[in-house]
Amino acid sequence: MSSQPKPTYKVVVAGDANVGKTSLIRRYCEGMFEQSRVMTIGVDFQTKDVTVDGREVRLSIWDVAGQERFGSFRETFYRGARSVALVYDVTVPESFENLARWREEICRIVPDVPMALIANKADLEKMVAADHARLWAAQFRMPFLETSAATGQHVYSLFKGLAHMAVHFRSG
Repeated sequence: MSSQPKPTYKVVVAGDANVGKTSLIRRYCEGMFEQSRVMTIGVDFQTKDVTVDGREVRLSIWDVAGQERFGSFRETFYRGARSVALVYDVTVPESFENLARWREEICRIVPDVPMALIANKADLEKMVAADHARLWAAQFRMPFLETSAATGQHVYSLFKGLAHMAVHFRSG
């Protein structure tokens, strides 16, 4: 007997270059962290089978390049997304300030997609106050989570939340 294929849900991890998007995905999917990483060119993705509400599903996790030079075709990567993590680096205030642009870019393609705000590198000295970020997230009804790909802090919770949002997303 062939088993039913698992439903696949696309989740997108977006934000400026060097905020740790690839490292978060690697930590979650492979359980490892590398200090130095090669820049993501365009988009990369990994899959991971997870259980949401007792159902086996497959996450297709899209790692979107943060460099501005990829902006012209980046929007095509958002199509079909069912949840999004907006990631910034707590040590780089500009990466937080750019989140409004990221959010607008994504909302043009998938207007109602649920998003979460992710403060990465939480193990380092913060240059962006968590309370400030939490308020920004609250105005858009986004959950806020501090993570560290280096230590693994809340990485599992991040993707568990994205999976839950993706499974329960109702467009329109």
